[in-house]
Order: sequence, then C-alpha cells, then structure tokens
Amino acid sequence: MAQIRLLQAKLDDAEQLTGMMKKTFDEEALHWLGSIDSNIVDYNIQPPGYDSVHTTCYMIEELTYYKIMLEEQLVGGIILTMTGNRFGRIDRIFIDPAYQGKGLGSEVIRLVEKAHPSVTTWDLETSPRQKGNLHFYEKMGFERTFETEDEVCYIKRIRTGTAALENAFESCNLEDATFYQANLANSAFNNSTLAGAHFSNINLRGSKFQNINFRETLFADLNLSGSRVKHVDMSGVEFRDTTIEDAPVSFDRCELMGTRFTNCKLSDVEINACDISGMKIDGVSVKELLEVYRVVKK
Repeated sequence: MAQIRLLQAKLDDAEQLTGMMKKTFDEEALHWLGSIDSNIVDYNIQPPGYDSVHTTCYMIEELTYYKIMLEEQLVGGIILTMTGNRFGRIDRIFIDPAYQGKGLGSEVIRLVEKAHPSVTTWDLETSPRQKGNLHFYEKMGFERTFETEDEVCYIKRIRTGTAALENAFESCNLEDATFYQANLANSAFNNSTLAGAHFSNINLRGSKFQNINFRETLFADLNLSGSRVKHVDMSGVEFRDTTIEDAPVSFDRCELMGTRFTNCKLSDVEINACDISGMKIDGVSVKELLEVYRVVKK
C-alpha cells in the first residue's frame, strides 16, 4: 500500500478540504438516502456545516483536524475532539470517493491511535443507514453502546496494561457532590452529566466549552471579556443589564432574525452588508428609511 500520512490541517487547506468533504458526504447521501436533497434529514450523513468553509476554518482552529495524505495527494480528512489526555472523539472522517475501498480508512484509524497513545477511550456516532460504516467501525474494534433509528453510538477502549486511569474518574456517580477550594485546573469533562450543576466564584479563565447543552441555563455576574462564541445556537436567549466596555462586540455571519433590542444603548453601532428586510427602529422600517435617505442625498 502507498504511504498514508496525517498532517495537521492549516487554514490555507480550508477551501480544498471543504470541497472534498461536501463531495464525499453528498455522494453518501445519494447512495444511502437516494437523493442529495432528500426529505430525510440525517445529520450523521450530511453534518451541519459540512459544505461551509467557515465551519471548516473553525474546526481547524479549535479542534484537532488532520488532512489525510496519500503520498503527496490530499485524499480526505479526519476531525477529532480531544478531551484531556485520555478521551477522544472522532467527529468526522471523510475520504474522497475515488480513493475509497482501498483500506485507507483502516490505516487512518490506526495512525490516529498511534498519534494519541495516551487515549484509552474513543467514541463516535454514525448513521444506521450507512451499513458500510457500521461494519467498518466494528471491524476496527468499536462496540455499540446506544442506537436509535437516527444514530448508532460507538466506543472503543484501549487497554494499556499500566496505571492508565490515574487521576481519571470514569463511570462514577458524583451526584450531589460539593467541591470547595478544589484545584481542578486543566481537568477534562467528557460524556458526563452536569445538569443542574451550580458554579459560583469559580475561575474558568481559558476554559473550553464545546458540544454542550446549555438550554435553560442562567449566566449571571460573569466576566466574559476576550471570550469567543462560535457556532452557537442562541435561540430564545435574553441579555439583560449587560455592559460592554472597552472593546466592541462583533457579530459576523450571524442569523439574528426576530431579535429585539429594547432600552439599549447602541451608540456607535455599525451594521454593514447585512440582510435588514423587516428590520424596524421604533416601528419605522429601516429599509424605507435608507431609501428615503438615498433619494434625499441625491
């Protein structure tokens, strides 16, 4: 077999990787759903943002993104979420359809495990409609842990023969536990339930929250200066008594339809290259205001 290598993806690779991912997943949809624009919505076959260069850039910057090289030819990519040193998640793997069926996927999984030797648990989800995926992951040692008509969840545990889980808490019940003056710096939480948890007077500087369900959560008395919010669903979120000082907030490529600003200080706010259809200020159409302004200015 020709040599397979994994190289860290760079932002310069984003456009090419996005095109290859779209081609791969669209062909999967055509094969397993019968149509690229099927009435069946299967996010394991066509995951959100799979055709977006912006999403690819986010993944390259914030996740572990390898491009798959066959000799000097780019043939695919694999995207991982690494939680601490012990746990890893395979978010997406794609190989150009022209190079499938040649054993590349199996070699990629082996190379990923070799590149992260401290990881003892890998997990992933796939679509039950992709029968080939089910066979592939089970051949690679993954075991089913949960399945519905929309997804199959897998886990693979790697035994190291050492005191591998030192400082690791796995499958343990800490419900109603209280931590006071505890040092949990650089800790990692993965596939865990923290519903109803209460964090007060906590230093979370430099922390990462990815793929988290924050529905109906209260955020109050926080310092978020310098933080970044990317690829977040904020439907129904309310901002009250919130102050933005020193550095302005930026909204780029955001969908803010139906958003309301009431009794807010918006001095020096700029809106550029945005869809403002239906937008009103004090009940007056902004679109009509701009039309009048342009006529008067002429």
